[in-house]
Amino acid sequence: MKPDPKLLLRLSRIEGQVRGVARMLEEERYCIDILDQIQAIKAALRKVEDELLKGHSAHCVAHAIDSGDAKDARKKFAELVDLFSRYAR
Repeated sequence: MKPDPKLLLRLSRIEGQVRGVARMLEEERYCIDILDQIQAIKAALRKVEDELLKGHSAHCVAHAIDSGDAKDARKKFAELVDLFSRYAR
């Protein structure tokens, strides 16, 4: 799957947010403000994760199904099931 420029830009912003949190810690900023920033980072990462999952389903899984290769389709489906079971923990 080709890298999505929007996702790369989003990850770059997240990287900046993480550096900002490090600065906040160095500056001994108020803990709640730092925790708020960490929550924002986690939300941004969840959005990246969601987009990657959508892309994987739309491209990799769909391609495996469309190819007619039942073994590959089962493998891709099993990967998704495994991923969702790890999320549930």
